Amino acid sequence: MITTKYINYKQILNLAGSHLIWLTIWCTVVAAAYYFFHWQWMTIPWLPLALIGTAEAFYVGFKNNQAYDRLWEARKIWGGIVNSSRAFTSMLYAFDTENGNHTDLEKRRKKITYRHIAWLYTFREQLLVPTEWEHISLKKHFGSINVKRNRLIKAGFPDYGRTSIFLHKYLSEEELQLQSEYKNFATYLISKQAKEINELKNNHIISDFNQMQLQEALNLFYDYQGQAERIKKFPSPRQFASTAFVFNIIFIALLPLGLVNEFARLGTWGIWTCIPFCVIIGWIYIVMELVGDYSENPFAGLMFDVPMLSICRTIEIDLLQMTGQKEDLPEPITSKNGVLI
Repeated sequence: MITTKYINYKQILNLAGSHLIWLTIWCTVVAAAYYFFHWQWMTIPWLPLALIGTAEAFYVGFKNNQAYDRLWEARKIWGGIVNSSRAFTSMLYAFDTENGNHTDLEKRRKKITYRHIAWLYTFREQLLVPTEWEHISLKKHFGSINVKRNRLIKAGFPDYGRTSIFLHKYLSEEELQLQSEYKNFATYLISKQAKEINELKNNHIISDFNQMQLQEALNLFYDYQGQAERIKKFPSPRQFASTAFVFNIIFIALLPLGLVNEFARLGTWGIWTCIPFCVIIGWIYIVMELVGDYSENPFAGLMFDVPMLSICRTIEIDLLQMTGQKEDLPEPITSKNGVLI
């Protein structure tokens, strides 16, 4: 997640700086052909080009709106996980024992709380597994750019890839060894929580009503997990995303053919003046396209994501304090270079 109030020039160039090169080359080629060879036949009237640009702006706007909806829904899901995690743990520690050893109950409470923290980091790790339509999975040049961006983020945040360490900290060795046996280990951890809580009820340590309330909280975690997996595993419809990209390329390719004739009316110098204006207009459309294209995948491991690691750490600190731990608490994740993950 970008945290700076205004995106700085480095972030903009990192996103779309390379596109300035081919835009400048194409606009210069058209202007040079018009100036040196007087190829006026290649120009097109401005009116149809303006209509195409207007239509494309509406289309890209629609795409960006849908991308923002996906991003904001993902953030609301993780916001719900924050609230439900606090409620689940507070109920776990509020329900008093009816029968049994109080010391044993405290151990069970802590074990359940630790397992929930492990679920958070496991779930985050599962959401970061790349899908075939995400930018990091692209081939050749564009794929390598996004892989490099992902590596820079990992290097900037040492805790980014430490999920295995967190699991060793919060899970028993027996549970940890089961990780390789389950394709969806996060789902298993919630089911394990349900069995543990049901065992508390069967042993008359908590009441039936208490067990029902805790199970409802676990059901909420299943809901949130399913909602996030729906966003992760179902892409923004490609018929919208791909056609917006194609139409954008068509418009940008035609742009200098329409602008050069208009600027030529200003005189010979006007032909060359059209180059920077053409580059600026085309680049604006490219940036609009890229903003929507990256925002539609909120769990891709890039700087446009929902800050899952920061949210997990916030919940972890809150839950550890609920268990009574006051020392050796982990530090909150803070933004670096205007990015929070």
